[in-house]
Amino acid sequence: MSRSIGLAHIIRHDDGTSSGVWGIYTLQSAFQPIFAFNEGKLSLVAFEGLIRPFRDGEPQSPMSFFGTCPAGDRLHIEALTRTLHLLNAGACLPEEASIFINFDPSVFTDRAIVDKALRDMRLVLHEAGIDPRRIVCEVTEQKSASQETLYSFVEALRGNGFRIAVDDYGADESDINRIKELKPDIVKFDAHWITQLMESGAGFALLTAMVKSFESQGIRTVFEGIEEGWQLELAEKSGASMVQGYVLARPELAPTSFRVFGKTTRVSEAEESKTSVATNSAPVPPSRPPRVFGRKGRP
Repeated sequence: MSRSIGLAHIIRHDDGTSSGVWGIYTLQSAFQPIFAFNEGKLSLVAFEGLIRPFRDGEPQSPMSFFGTCPAGDRLHIEALTRTLHLLNAGACLPEEASIFINFDPSVFTDRAIVDKALRDMRLVLHEAGIDPRRIVCEVTEQKSASQETLYSFVEALRGNGFRIAVDDYGADESDINRIKELKPDIVKFDAHWITQLMESGAGFALLTAMVKSFESQGIRTVFEGIEEGWQLELAEKSGASMVQGYVLARPELAPTSFRVFGKTTRVSEAEESKTSVATNSAPVPPSRPPRVFGRKGRP
């Protein structure tokens, strides 16, 4: 990450937050909570930084924004988005929470680029007042230039005190070979893949076996894209460490309401599942008969 590129495109606001500017786009940070299961309770433990582009004041999809960016600009845009998320995390997130930040391995083509990016990232972390141990680097599913380049990149991240997560496990390049090579601290399961596996008893058994295998190796697991109560219930039954999705909390633009978020909430019945995330209660699924899988089995 380049200080001249990352910080030069940052606009500071009176409320302590920041936004970014890239061409005709204004960029804002959104943060989505990640919760951990703990003896019948859900605890807020982390947030993922997500980019939200605007054009002439109108929201645009991140996919359309990144789709218009020339390949040669991706490294600089990655620097800008990370800078933006870290500054906003320091301004508006709980100090005890971990922060998940995406890294596209395809743009880090040699060790010199990696070292410069991490040198500048440390400067931003210092400015934001964030301990590097709070950072979880999500290695996304894009293909690296080579396995050696990818391994060197991840070792450099780890050497700076960051934890490593493999993102979108089950999609594209994020397969079991990547797990074996990188030995991450955390695996985030692809949302579409999770839903498919949860649709049948056999699929759910396979999902549970994968979770158990990772957890036995000391690798924590996150289920992404949990949007319905039945998925949340099965996520807990599978033994997954953490969950993330709309059924629990939607992303919020910085400044967020999350700084005052309660640390722990008890899994309760259906009425509490409608409680807003901002009131310090995490929604949970309604009760349903055991051993019923997927959408067709819901009451």
